[in-house]
Amino acid sequence: MRTAEAFLLAAIALAWSAGAAHARPGDHEAGRLIFKQQCAACHGKGGKGDGPAAVALNPKPADLSDPARLGTRTDEELIAVVSKGGAVRGLSPVMPAFEGSLSPDQIRQVVAYVRALAATPTTGTTILSYSTV
Repeated sequence: MRTAEAFLLAAIALAWSAGAAHARPGDHEAGRLIFKQQCAACHGKGGKGDGPAAVALNPKPADLSDPARLGTRTDEELIAVVSKGGAVRGLSPVMPAFEGSLSPDQIRQVVAYVRALAATPTTGTTILSYSTV
């Protein structure tokens, strides 16, 4: 019986890790992990703009948990800011561009996570859905 249980646990772990390695565009859980590594130093763990690096920044990082702020932005705008930096949209020039260090899918995942932080529906054209076509 122990062998069967060990095999089952190994199969579940393998299936879970395979799914994590192939996260879909717009997967906010994958975006959470990227956000934690790439964004939380400035934007804070909860996206409030209160990360440890924020004290040295002027202007301060945006509060990404604010539904009023995020509700007026399309996914395309958020993707542009993450990809090209804040200055591309007239926002903070301190916000760096991530297009060289994150893939387009990873950027979409971060946007999906930021949407979840603010609990805002997407506005404009939604490009975060995933299709296996």
